Amino acid sequence: MFARLRRLLIGSPLPSWRAVHERLPKVLALPIFSSDALSSVAYATEEILLVLVLAGTMVLKSPLVIWISAAIVVLLAIVVTSYRQTIYAYPSGGGAYIVAKENLGDTYGLIAGSALTIDYTLTVAVSIAAGVAAVVSAYPSLADHRVALGLVGILILTLGNLRGVRESGLLFAFPTYFFLASIAGLIGMGLFRLWTGQDLAAPTSHEFRESIHPLTLFLILRAFSGGCAAMTGTEAISNAVPAFRQPESRNAAITLTIMGCILGSVFLGISYLAYEIGVVPIETGQPGYQTVVSQIARATFEDTRFNWYYYVVQWATAIILFLAANTSFAGFPRLASIMARDRYMPRQLYNLGDRLVFSNGIIVLATLASVLIIVFHGDTHALIPLYAIGVFLSFTLSQWGMAVRFRRLREPGWHRKVFISTIGAIATAIVVVVQAVTKFIDGAYIVIILIVVFTWVFSKIHTHYIQVGDQLRLRPGDKFTPAHNTVLVLTPSLHRGILPALEYGKGLSDDVRAVHIETDPLDTILLEERWEKWGGGIPLVILESPYRSLVAPLLEYINEVKRERPNNVVTVIIPEFVPAKWWHRLLHNQSGLLLKFVLLFERGVVTANVRYYLER
Repeated sequence: MFARLRRLLIGSPLPSWRAVHERLPKVLALPIFSSDALSSVAYATEEILLVLVLAGTMVLKSPLVIWISAAIVVLLAIVVTSYRQTIYAYPSGGGAYIVAKENLGDTYGLIAGSALTIDYTLTVAVSIAAGVAAVVSAYPSLADHRVALGLVGILILTLGNLRGVRESGLLFAFPTYFFLASIAGLIGMGLFRLWTGQDLAAPTSHEFRESIHPLTLFLILRAFSGGCAAMTGTEAISNAVPAFRQPESRNAAITLTIMGCILGSVFLGISYLAYEIGVVPIETGQPGYQTVVSQIARATFEDTRFNWYYYVVQWATAIILFLAANTSFAGFPRLASIMARDRYMPRQLYNLGDRLVFSNGIIVLATLASVLIIVFHGDTHALIPLYAIGVFLSFTLSQWGMAVRFRRLREPGWHRKVFISTIGAIATAIVVVVQAVTKFIDGAYIVIILIVVFTWVFSKIHTHYIQVGDQLRLRPGDKFTPAHNTVLVLTPSLHRGILPALEYGKGLSDDVRAVHIETDPLDTILLEERWEKWGGGIPLVILESPYRSLVAPLLEYINEVKRERPNNVVTVIIPEFVPAKWWHRLLHNQSGLLLKFVLLFERGVVTANVRYYLER
């Protein structure tokens, strides 16, 4: 039943030879790896305005939001150019982690990997929360169900990605292009109405707020760091170059360039419209809450015959914000697989699932993001301060590492490449410092602590794997020496399900003992009476258990056997019968599971199950 349900939700397994056919063309790679970056335009301008409005609504009348947005677009161009170089230099993928590890050292690589891990998790949480905010803007009655809607969104994305790369691409491509078309229509209509002299006013343009903070350089830098959320997800393509069709590097670089051009244009367009129509941002949870995009769409279409287009924009925005998390579902499992290959993450994250995707990484990411949604109650603005530091820290380490690499290899044109990477590293490092200072109290310190903790945990995992490898490595003095085996067959009673276990035990060793743990003396008497006929000549050992415990007497007896023959291997055979139907299992005790779990931690003890299958 569970297998059929799994196949229904996820699909049938794919053979390994299909992996090359699962690679993506540019038209599908763009929505999969760029949905995070493209969707961030839905809240990046809002983050700028939420900071600037602290200096009063009069500041919003100045073109400061446009200048800040333009500065972010310039920074975006630098980062995109630098990552194009990374794509060609590291066609195997891995992004900032691989670049920092190979050129700056393992510690810097782990810092980059930690930052990206936190970034990918926050991307899912922020994107889902922002998508829910877009829905709530259109349907305020759903405001009390933010968390539930967010968890449902994560579940849908998880199932979609578990089905495979190509299927998730086909599933998510149309909504992404639908969003781009709808937002292009919004910007186009808004600009047309403004440039033809029509008056547009946001629903909140009449509001007046007094200044609660002077317009200082600190406030402007804080607004800049908030708007830099527009750049999150830029590194995802460089992390997943092997997912592209051949030639992988060229197709990935083209996709990255297209994404950067679209992102910069749409971000500037929304910021310009927000300035022109006088949007005053509203905090999440406040009466009459609407996103900035919602206000722009209302002002642009509400008094026209195209007023239905407002809902098109809201639904397209909500869907793309939900799907923006898909960038993390595509990027994090690949990063985790690479780090697991290097023995910095659990080995289970390295393996491909039966649908040729890294299923374990997808499930881990979904679980972590769900926890964030619950803890922060699905509030976008509570999550944003935690968001961009990890992104820009990985940007900085990647570009610094690339500058070191180009300077070391001195390939043709290395001076130009070093210059581009150095400028990118300096610019993004400045952003990291600004974000750490301006958002420290708001929650940036949490990310800093988490990066340190994750880096320490990854290094400990690596140390463990190194120690395990050292202890398991064959040495010249190692040789094969047969060991004597003492077999203990657990015998709670004597029936047809026990006989195969006794027979199996006799085939393993000459030293076989049936062990009965006495919890009821009457059962023991009955067992001893029948043992003469059905016991097969195997000695029966009775262990008294006055407190009716199965574990303590068995462990004590195993230790006695070990003392008898110190170099022996003790094999404990646990007989069990398997009911014909799954629900029949609920009618029988599961003491065998408990014993297997306890014996798992005993040295020199091997456990074996001998099953007897009941007929229907």
